[in-house]
Amino acid sequence: MFASAEQVLEYCRNNHIKMIDFKMVDLYGRWRHLGIPVERFSENILASGIGFDGSNYGYAPVEKSDMVFIPDISTAVTDPFVGTPTLSMIGDVFVIGTNRLFEQYPRAIAMKAEQFMQSSGIADEMRILPEFEFFVFDSITFECRPERTGFEIDAEQAAWNTGTHPLCNQGYKIPVKGGYHIAPPSDILYDLRSEMCLLLEERNIPVKYHHHEVGGPGQLEIEVEPGPMREMADKTMLLKYIVKNAAFAAGKTATFMPKPLFGEAGNGMHVHMHLFKNGAPLFYDENGYSGLSDTALYFIGGLLKHAPAVLAFTNPSTNSYKRLVPGYEAPVSICFATANRSAVIRIPDYARRPEEKRFEFRSSDATCNPYFAYSAILMAGLDGILNHIDPVAEGFGPYDVNLYTLPREEQARIKALPASLDEALTALENDYEFLLQGDVFPKRLIEIWIERKREEARTVNQIPHPKEFELYYDL
Repeated sequence: MFASAEQVLEYCRNNHIKMIDFKMVDLYGRWRHLGIPVERFSENILASGIGFDGSNYGYAPVEKSDMVFIPDISTAVTDPFVGTPTLSMIGDVFVIGTNRLFEQYPRAIAMKAEQFMQSSGIADEMRILPEFEFFVFDSITFECRPERTGFEIDAEQAAWNTGTHPLCNQGYKIPVKGGYHIAPPSDILYDLRSEMCLLLEERNIPVKYHHHEVGGPGQLEIEVEPGPMREMADKTMLLKYIVKNAAFAAGKTATFMPKPLFGEAGNGMHVHMHLFKNGAPLFYDENGYSGLSDTALYFIGGLLKHAPAVLAFTNPSTNSYKRLVPGYEAPVSICFATANRSAVIRIPDYARRPEEKRFEFRSSDATCNPYFAYSAILMAGLDGILNHIDPVAEGFGPYDVNLYTLPREEQARIKALPASLDEALTALENDYEFLLQGDVFPKRLIEIWIERKREEARTVNQIPHPKEFELYYDL
């Protein structure tokens, strides 16, 4: 948005901006922020930055926690959710007393992944197109105490509300898994989605379309136009911020949690991708399978070979694996196919022009840190290209059939994704060398990630589940 501090200040004067807010990404993919009066903003901040305690972000140990944040003014946008006129921007983290990026910071990982791609000579740009699925509920309560554990969700349009409030219930509830592209009056969230999309458009996030998704109790989808990988990681953070705050302002609550409701559709974040060099697409060959080039197939081979390890970054929550179960549109089989939503990698049959030719990784979800997730996907694909990993020779397909209807012996020949966060972390422990190429992922970051996520999984696994009381209390 801006190229100099003076441009920032001039915009602030002309638009009566009073505060500048700096947003930083913690280890897990949450935004943290701090603000300054606009009068404190200067070229010195762009040169020397603002000091902060990195230990509270999950990176540095307490004894070496001082870090410097330097804003990236090209990312500046106005914040529509605060009362004081505010300009918001993200940026990068540097080691104190040096010009060196902190190697574990998420934006630094994405930057190095793009630099490795360019230095390899394979491509100079990976464009990605994430699809964002989320639920908007009217209320959510939850607690996890020694004597009481549980949650309660409500959504006005949910099928479970067909028999409630007889004096004011107008019907038009959405059946279980019956929400796909449903129209008003059942789709009571249309205006809210439109508001979200307009806020995104105003902040340079072009929206391809939006619609109600399969989940009846308020599952929605916003699909955006493609862009460069690191830029799209920035925009993923901004989109989640806008969705959650727009819902909150409307008296509702939004979640990207993969599986908040038993028996309903889950939230994925399908990631479409394609490589370009000098502006020319690299994934198209009219004579190749489904119009794909050898480069595209090798990328698929690398991504599928490393998929179990990649899931530790693209599906990093225990809840992720409650969505990745057989029999639903969320894929569990490590294979590729055309127009097949039961495969981990799907090649859209409608994208046939050279510049459109791409494929999507369907297992990922938005509990990920997008900088880590998109970078891991890219590194796996580049490893496939560099080592000519042929997905057909590896037994990954193509499988242009419904995988869930295959005979059991054929299903058994197809490798499955990890069934839990622990399994994904074990896969990462056994397969991470592809992430270290070009010094993209520091080994210490991978170790920290595994340590922290193991602790999450251990904690969840130790807590009694309500279903266990139903199954075992009387035994």
